[in-house]
Amino acid sequence: MTKEETLTSFLVENQARFYRLAYSVLRNREEALDAVQTAVCRALEHQDSLRDPGAVKTWFTRILMNACNDTLRQRSRVVPFPENGEEPSQEDPEPADETLARRVEALPAEVGTVIRLRFYEELTLREIGEVTGQNINTVKSRLYAGLKKLRVAMEGAEI
Repeated sequence: MTKEETLTSFLVENQARFYRLAYSVLRNREEALDAVQTAVCRALEHQDSLRDPGAVKTWFTRILMNACNDTLRQRSRVVPFPENGEEPSQEDPEPADETLARRVEALPAEVGTVIRLRFYEELTLREIGEVTGQNINTVKSRLYAGLKKLRVAMEGAEI
């Protein structure tokens, strides 16, 4: 299978996963869809930079996370104008445990990203390091610090 075919089949087969990841970072349906679309366009434009077709998952996840981070930076420059009567879309993924999802959102951004990539997207620590541009020890440190904070927060919620 050629590099182009590998990329195309990967993009088609994992659309829902891409949206889920973007939504978990952005918490906004339209922004998540835009981030996925931007990431797909960037991947197709720069498919020549994919050296190892076996690493397409890590390569694309990094592109998607960069698109999400771009959206977050743009969002910080814009003052939101709330629309009355706006209800969440039925397409937005509902977390299995809303309390845990809120706790993950409350973590510092770099820690929350590591937690999401490890447990929501099931990436290895090495893949997370490649996606985020961090060395594996930093990834481990953030993962274990985040898990400790989540455990303490969840134990406090049950008492």
